[in-house]
Amino acid sequence: MTKLSLTAQSVLDAYCTEADRLNREVSHGEMLAAAIRTIASENCYEAYGDGWFELVVDVSDLYSIANELEKLND
Repeated sequence: MTKLSLTAQSVLDAYCTEADRLNREVSHGEMLAAAIRTIASENCYEAYGDGWFELVVDVSDLYSIANELEKLND
Protein backbone atom coordinates (compact mmCIF):
# COMPACT_ATOMS: atom_id res chain seq x y z
CA MET A 1 0.00 0.00 0.00
CA THR A 2 1.16 3.51 -0.79
CA LYS A 3 2.31 5.59 2.18
CA LEU A 4 0.34 8.84 2.34
CA SER A 5 1.28 12.15 3.89
CA LEU A 6 -0.42 12.85 7.21
CA THR A 7 -2.84 15.32 5.62
CA ALA A 8 -3.80 12.99 2.77
CA GLN A 9 -4.32 10.14 5.24
CA SER A 10 -6.50 12.39 7.41
CA VAL A 11 -8.62 13.31 4.39
CA LEU A 12 -9.02 9.67 3.40
CA ASP A 13 -9.86 8.66 6.98
CA ALA A 14 -12.51 11.39 7.23
CA TYR A 15 -14.08 10.29 3.97
CA CYS A 16 -14.07 6.60 4.89
CA THR A 17 -15.31 6.93 8.46
CA GLU A 18 -18.11 9.52 8.15
CA ALA A 19 -20.79 6.80 8.26
CA ASP A 20 -19.25 5.37 11.44
CA ARG A 21 -19.02 8.82 13.00
CA LEU A 22 -22.69 9.53 12.29
CA ASN A 23 -23.74 5.91 12.96
CA ARG A 24 -25.85 5.76 9.79
CA GLU A 25 -25.54 5.40 6.05
CA VAL A 26 -24.25 8.57 4.42
CA SER A 27 -24.18 9.94 0.89
CA HIS A 28 -21.06 10.50 -1.18
CA GLY A 29 -21.67 14.22 -0.68
CA GLU A 30 -21.53 13.85 3.09
CA MET A 31 -18.32 11.85 2.85
CA LEU A 32 -16.76 14.45 0.54
CA ALA A 33 -17.88 17.23 2.88
CA ALA A 34 -16.14 15.46 5.78
CA ALA A 35 -12.96 15.21 3.72
CA ILE A 36 -13.09 18.88 2.74
CA ARG A 37 -13.67 19.92 6.36
CA THR A 38 -10.58 17.95 7.31
CA ILE A 39 -8.50 19.88 4.80
CA ALA A 40 -9.86 23.16 6.15
CA SER A 41 -9.13 22.20 9.76
CA GLU A 42 -5.55 21.00 9.20
CA ASN A 43 -3.85 24.22 10.37
CA CYS A 44 -4.94 26.07 7.26
CA TYR A 45 -5.81 29.32 8.94
CA GLU A 46 -3.59 32.23 9.84
CA ALA A 47 -4.75 34.31 12.78
CA TYR A 48 -4.45 38.07 12.88
CA GLY A 49 -4.29 40.18 16.02
CA ASP A 50 -7.68 41.76 15.39
CA GLY A 51 -9.49 38.42 15.55
CA TRP A 52 -9.70 37.80 11.80
CA PHE A 53 -8.58 34.54 10.26
CA GLU A 54 -7.48 33.90 6.68
CA LEU A 55 -7.51 30.56 4.90
CA VAL A 56 -3.94 29.94 3.78
CA VAL A 57 -4.24 26.71 1.84
CA ASP A 58 -2.12 26.77 -1.27
CA VAL A 59 -3.85 25.33 -4.33
CA SER A 60 -0.76 23.25 -5.02
CA ASP A 61 -1.32 21.57 -1.62
CA LEU A 62 -4.80 20.54 -2.73
CA TYR A 63 -3.42 19.13 -5.96
CA SER A 64 -0.78 17.22 -4.01
CA ILE A 65 -3.41 15.66 -1.76
CA ALA A 66 -5.57 14.76 -4.76
CA ASN A 67 -2.59 13.22 -6.57
CA GLU A 68 -1.66 11.13 -3.54
CA LEU A 69 -5.19 9.83 -3.10
CA GLU A 70 -5.55 9.12 -6.81
CA LYS A 71 -2.46 6.91 -6.76
CA LEU A 72 -4.01 4.63 -4.14
CA ASN A 73 -5.54 2.59 -6.97
CA ASP A 74 -2.16 2.01 -8.68
